[in-house]
Amino acid sequence: MKKIFSQLFLLFTSVNLSAQSVEGEWYGALEIQKTKLHIVFHIKKTGTGFSGTMDSPDQGVNGIGMDSTSFEHNRLVIEAKKLGMRYAAAYDTGAHELNGVFRQSKMEFPLVLKRTKEEVKVVRRAQDPVDFPYNQEEVAIDNRKDSLTLAGTLTMPKDHKADKIVILITGSGPQNRNEEIVSINHRPFLVWSDWLTRHGIAVLRYDDRGIGSSTGKFNKATSAGFANDVTAAIDFIKSRKDLEGLKIGLIGHSEGGMIAPMVAARDKRVAFIVLLAGPGEPIDELMVQQIAFSQSGADAPKNIADVNIETSKLAYSFLKKNAGKTNKEIEPELRKILHEQLAKYPPDAFDKTKGDEILDNEIKSYLGVWFRYFIAFIPADYLGKVKCPVLALNGTLDKQVSCKENLDGIDAALKKGKNKNFEIVPLQGLNHLFQKAETGDPGEYGNIEETVNPVALNKVTEWLGKLK
Repeated sequence: MKKIFSQLFLLFTSVNLSAQSVEGEWYGALEIQKTKLHIVFHIKKTGTGFSGTMDSPDQGVNGIGMDSTSFEHNRLVIEAKKLGMRYAAAYDTGAHELNGVFRQSKMEFPLVLKRTKEEVKVVRRAQDPVDFPYNQEEVAIDNRKDSLTLAGTLTMPKDHKADKIVILITGSGPQNRNEEIVSINHRPFLVWSDWLTRHGIAVLRYDDRGIGSSTGKFNKATSAGFANDVTAAIDFIKSRKDLEGLKIGLIGHSEGGMIAPMVAARDKRVAFIVLLAGPGEPIDELMVQQIAFSQSGADAPKNIADVNIETSKLAYSFLKKNAGKTNKEIEPELRKILHEQLAKYPPDAFDKTKGDEILDNEIKSYLGVWFRYFIAFIPADYLGKVKCPVLALNGTLDKQVSCKENLDGIDAALKKGKNKNFEIVPLQGLNHLFQKAETGDPGEYGNIEETVNPVALNKVTEWLGKLK
């Protein structure tokens, strides 16, 4: 459930050049929907060539390890194989810059890397808090099961009279504790945390594993691993005498709304959960809907859009049916399916000479560890086991987790599991981020000044206030 393209770009790995002159730092920015996502590559010489890391200063993410890279005849090729991403650039030794194109599947974006640093200025959004009339504490959460530490922030009303504490669970893609969407300059979890704490509810939020100041490797984890992180956060709360007696709840957004029931279904210490645009239908079906929405929003030609949707259905269904098999076992058949689909595109849909390259990138993306777990997931399997109170919200203009289908799925699963305390609420005119929107298309997100609509904020605190 990727929010926008920029969240995928934070997973880039790789620049490993083969010339002494490229050693050092390279700065650039991707132009995405009229906004910039800055990146920095740090290149070091090794005994066999070069190695490097990547920073995303907008996201506050540093030291992301790089993947395979080649540099021959002044041409750089960088590949993030598991994500199906490729950057190819010509090295202009006179201008001292790398001028190239970044591609993910059939999408292409120009990307110029230079030696000169461009300052990144974060402009405050209207709902970003300017004062903090409550206590804030930087904390370290040990996930002993997965041998990593999560860096987080605990906020507590100054009178210490809170009777509830919530753990915020981010959506898909690498996220810091504010669930920051850098390319559109919004920090939803900063707004949610501030709102909840001002209303007497303690909040614990943290950087995803491998992101910000948290340890671990984000791109090696599945949703099950992220669920272990939530359990570690519960253990942390239970270890604190000053938090003793507080009812623990989970608030998850998007994929976080999938993870919250996973944890609540197995951990009786969870007293309530709030699902913000959480999935209720099987993920393969949800993703096909998301593809269809994206094709419509991009005004893709019908003959191309139809093949894209058909290809997604076939690939997702195949991956789901073969969830228990290894990549080696399923790759040949998956390649056959995608090869047959590639032939269905009209002649002008893409450069046919790059068909094999596109096919390889698609397969690598589909066979990623996170995606294979995610695409086979059935939310009802966990929702049906949740016995604590549940509030499920979704915006009627959500184009990423469709409102009706997913709220209906959550409703049906909770009823089947005989949950006796839940509320399902569609919020009129709100999008996936719970902003007041016109169409709900992700391209609108950055143009909307509000980060979270007050209707959503108020509904959650009102519901929490009624819990005994």
